[in-house]
Amino acid sequence: MRARWTRTARAATALAMAGSVAGSLAACGIGNASAESVAAADSLTIGVYSDRPGLSIRDSKGVYTGFDIDVAKYVARRLGVPEDHLRWRAVTVAQREPALLNGQADMVVASYSITPERLTKVGFAGPYYVAHQDIMVRADNTALHNVRDLKGKRLCQIAGSISEERIIKQRKISVTLVPASAYADCVSKLVGGSLDAVSTDDVILAGYAAQQGRRVRMVNAPFSDEPMGIGLRNNDVAGCEAVNKAITQMYQDGTAARLLARWLGASGLKPTTTVPQFQGCG
Repeated sequence: MRARWTRTARAATALAMAGSVAGSLAACGIGNASAESVAAADSLTIGVYSDRPGLSIRDSKGVYTGFDIDVAKYVARRLGVPEDHLRWRAVTVAQREPALLNGQADMVVASYSITPERLTKVGFAGPYYVAHQDIMVRADNTALHNVRDLKGKRLCQIAGSISEERIIKQRKISVTLVPASAYADCVSKLVGGSLDAVSTDDVILAGYAAQQGRRVRMVNAPFSDEPMGIGLRNNDVAGCEAVNKAITQMYQDGTAARLLARWLGASGLKPTTTVPQFQGCG
């Protein structure tokens, strides 16, 4: 059964499955998983980025690679879903919640920070990593050392991101926002001189810093904790618990440390390799 069913299929099979679903799932060890839970899936559509070096990027042949991709594959395998039963769906920052709400994705693994506001709309498992918001500037910019130095500077703005809010609303720092379509666009504008800084999760910046080499530098002055969760449909408690178990195993067997070193080691980022504190399910 797919984790994402069409409305017609659900209506047509609801009566037939009513008496059999609970028993069959209990036999699989997932007694409280519904037919739409990722814990009961044999195939998954996973929302991911297509343009984040080191995290999730799609090559010219349509193949996705990166830390987020390998995390998603590992979790899916622990859920019993083989790699050839995975379908990747490219999403932008602003498309992550709609993809889950509209049934276009069963899970979203896309540097998706868990926040109280987002928890009112979608569910989260994890985090699978706790990032920290940091800043990236041009390599020749030696005057910007921390978040306070952003005052009066041109800062990149991405639709759907909350990174700018943490600077403007929480830190009360006045900046000039420069809209961009994606973080790749931010980096191009930064290198081209049309903005002064890009600020978001350090793992995102690390990928671009490794790609851009000596043209940019990370300030390395983190000022927030950003728990990167795996987005699920709201109220999928069984799925959340199953994914959390998979994440725990990923850290305990050393896979998380290997993946972090493989994909982000070249940037100089020193990642945390202990199991993150989970947000809880339900």
